[in-house]
Amino acid sequence: MQLDDFDRRIVGALAREGRLSAVELAERIGLSASAVTRRLQRLETGGVIAGYRAVVDPNALGLGITAFVEISLDRQNDEALKAFEAAARKCPNILSLYLMSGSSDYLLRIVARDLPDFERLHANVLGHLPGVARIESKFALREAIERPLVPIG
Repeated sequence: MQLDDFDRRIVGALAREGRLSAVELAERIGLSASAVTRRLQRLETGGVIAGYRAVVDPNALGLGITAFVEISLDRQNDEALKAFEAAARKCPNILSLYLMSGSSDYLLRIVARDLPDFERLHANVLGHLPGVARIESKFALREAIERPLVPIG
């Protein structure tokens, strides 16, 4: 989908403040509210805007540990990948799951209350996911950059 400057400005504004109304967007980018509404519908239908959500601070919910976990499977056929992904989807502590190239098969971003909670997840959840051969965990000390917007230039 081709994006013009107005589309990019709409997407950028919503990435920073997802609760803006069409009227507020119109005022910020210099279009009418009806033109912004039509553009929003086109951006949503075209898949550029994939959804809207609140950004929740895990620390505010008592989830002070963020871990990045690399998992290697004992085999990488389609059936094994699907089984692993389906089981991983059931764990709410897994915030993102990426199939990777390189030395491990998956990269997971996980939140936990504290180290004992992560240990419980490691032993009782991650270690029991189908086909897991190796688990390597790394803990985030702090988040240095977080961008709500992908480059749209």
